[in-house]
Order: sequence, then C-alpha cells, then structure tokens
Amino acid sequence: MLRSSIQKLAAQRHAILSISNKPITTTSKRFFTNTLKNSKRTNYQQFGKGTNKQFSTFNKTNRVTTFSSKQNNSSSATIFTICLTSCAGFASVLHAKANNNNAEDTVEQNEDDDEDDDDEPVDKSGLEDAGQEKGFNPMRRAKVFCGGSNHKLAEEITEHLGMKLGDITVGRFADGEVNVMVNENVRGQDVYLIQPTCPPNVNESLVELLLIVSTMRRASARRITAVIPYYGYARQDRKMTSRVPISAADVARLLESMGVDRVIAVDLHCGQIQGFFGPRVPVDNLEAAQVGVEYFGNLDPPLQNPVVVSPDAGGVYRAKKFGEALHKRIGTEPGVAMIIKQRQKAGEIARMDLVGSVEGCDAIIVDDMIDSAGTLCKAAENIKKYGARKVYAFASHGLFSGPADKRIRNSCMEKVLVVNTVPLPKHMESNEKLVQLSVGELLANAILRVHARKSVSELFDTKK
Repeated sequence: MLRSSIQKLAAQRHAILSISNKPITTTSKRFFTNTLKNSKRTNYQQFGKGTNKQFSTFNKTNRVTTFSSKQNNSSSATIFTICLTSCAGFASVLHAKANNNNAEDTVEQNEDDDEDDDDEPVDKSGLEDAGQEKGFNPMRRAKVFCGGSNHKLAEEITEHLGMKLGDITVGRFADGEVNVMVNENVRGQDVYLIQPTCPPNVNESLVELLLIVSTMRRASARRITAVIPYYGYARQDRKMTSRVPISAADVARLLESMGVDRVIAVDLHCGQIQGFFGPRVPVDNLEAAQVGVEYFGNLDPPLQNPVVVSPDAGGVYRAKKFGEALHKRIGTEPGVAMIIKQRQKAGEIARMDLVGSVEGCDAIIVDDMIDSAGTLCKAAENIKKYGARKVYAFASHGLFSGPADKRIRNSCMEKVLVVNTVPLPKHMESNEKLVQLSVGELLANAILRVHARKSVSELFDTKK
C-alpha cells in the first residue's frame, strides 16, 4: 500500500509541476525526498498509529479528494496526504517565485539598459564628442532647471543638449519672500540647476538657489548638480583683516548643507574655493578662456607679437593657461607679462608696475571679472605707456557696476570681451567696445560629460 501511494504521489507531483511550466530540477527532487521523510516522521509523532482521520487536499483541477485512513493503512494515507499537500504548496511557491524572478530580471534589465544609455551619449552636432553612440540619449534620466538669474543662458544650454527646461515656478510672496514650486516629477532623476549668484540681486539669487536645491532634495531627486556660472562672494576668500568673514567658504557650506552633490562653476576667483566644499561635493572649475581664444584666433587682421598680461600676481597662472591655448590656436607662442599693483583701498589703485615687455606687441589683459573697470582701464593705460601697439581685454564675468560703461568707452582698449555667465546690463548693450561671447556650449558639454561619467578635463587639454 505504501509503495502504491508513493507511485500515485509521484504522478501527482509531475502533474502539479507541469502547471507551473517549470522543468523538474534537482532541487525539486531533493525537496520531494525530504518532504517524504518529514511526513513519515510527522505521521507517527502527531497523528499516531492506528488513528481514524480524514485528510483532504486539492488536486490540480481544484476538486477535493478525500482519503480515509484505517488501522492497516493509516501510515500510507497520512504520508500520501501530507506529501501531496506539500507538493501542491511547493508548486505554488515555485510558480510565484518564477514570476517574481522574471519580474526582477525585467527590472534589472531595464536598469542595466538605463545605465548603458547613461554611458553612451547621443551624437549631436555642436556638442563635444564624449564617446557618443548614435541613437542613445544620456540625458533621458536627467532634467535641467533654472532660477531667475540668467534664463537666457539656461535656454542656450538646453538647446545644445537637445532638451527643454524643466517646469519650475520661482516667484515672490506678497512680503517679498522667495516662492519655489517644482511643477513636474523629479523622483529618481539627475537634476541640474543653472543659477549664477550674480548682480543685480546677488542675495536673492543665492536664496533662490538654496531653496531650489532644498526643494529638489525633498522631492527625492537622485543627484543634484548646481551649475553656478558666476560664484557670488568669491572675492571674500580669505581674511585680509581681523573680524571679517570668509564668505566664499560660508556660501559653500550653505550649498553643501542643502544637499548639493556636485558643483560646476566657470573661472572661480581663486582655485582654493574648490577646497571649501567637502570631499563628497566635487567641484568642476571650467575655463572660459577657450571661448576668448577662438575669438582672437579669428581676428582680421591677426594679432602681431601677442602678449598675455595678468593684472595681478594671482592671475599669472590664468594668463599662462590662456597663452598656451592661444599658442595652440594661432601657432605663435605669446609672451607673458604681469602688473604689480598697490591698492590704496578696495577699488582704488595707488601704483602699477609692469613686469615683462610689451613694446610693439598686441597685449591681451586676461582677468576673471570686470566690476567697475577702474583697475582694467588704468592697467590698459600703463601697458600702452610701455609701448604696446594695441590693447585688448578678456574677462570671464562682466559685472559692470557704477561708472564701468563710461570708463570703457573712454579707454584706450580696442575691444573688451566678456562671456555671458552674468546677464549684460541694459546700459552696456550700446557700448561699441564691448563684445559678449557665449559659454552655453561649454557648459552643455560639461553637463553631458558629467552625466555620462566622462572626463571634464579633456575639454581643456591643450596638449592634444
């Protein structure tokens, strides 16, 4: 009787496993053997030999099958019933597990596809090649937003990326407080926030940026990258006298505490600002020099005996890098000179001395920003006095506060070049000596490389 029951159980087991559309494996055979042993032990311990009980189970057509055990065959009936029930349950477990595994495999495959898409950017004209493969869009899991500081630049960046700006409301309450509302889902997305903390409302721009970062973090964005073309408070990077703040470091701590994961900036006032952020917040300091180099490389007539001049000792490295890029562009190695200035107070220069030769040369003054243009115009006069043929100026950030417009108009400089990290004030738009270049493509390339986990430094490799 026991042998016939086991044979029936085996046939029933094959029928149950066939429902789940899964082949019989070594694991299922091992389970069947262990179940048989355990059920026999359970029969004698729990049910007792010689008892009269009825056991019911569902077969594969969901009809109830009843087994009546007697003294002579109670062991076989109990074993048969328990094993049949266990196998039916085991088949259900196998079927559910198979469905879960298929679902998990599908999710993992989709995630792998997303990661592959991130690693293989789309091949778009106008963007720097970052190992793109045609047909893939690395920015599909990313969204770009901007505050109210420089909407025009943000539109240029998204145009180069082939995207649209995210839907966000940045307004003011009746009492002047900043009101931020994100109008679309950002959960699990890589978010890029374009917001220079620049004039005319430096403090409001900074508060907008902090609140937008906080909003994105609370909305469960996966990564938040703050794209800050102009980093406000950057000039307060050290204590020059007692009882003054190091504001550049304080702004960095504010951004970090709000939850920024990465910062992309353009020509920070000094490189040490990158160290004000912790090691968990990397900073990419982009160089706008390549935009200016392209302009000077296309001048007609071309530059004659070019010399790159730094307006102070702290900008010598910047002038040297500009000279290397210009050498690569025009094929002529420019000289490097430096102006040593002694300030009477902030914004006023008492004396200037030139280190280097500019006689008979076309001089290019390279600086990170132009504020009131007093230092720049006085430096141009001194360079001209030392025998320079023409004087040009290039700066990354044009703030143009106070009498900057009048000073530049009346200066001896041929052209003054700035980039659009800061919106051009309306009163400067009619200045014929002023030329504004765009860094929209540069920032788009940087965002593309950061998102695709490519090297950003290759954008500025002058050794290639």
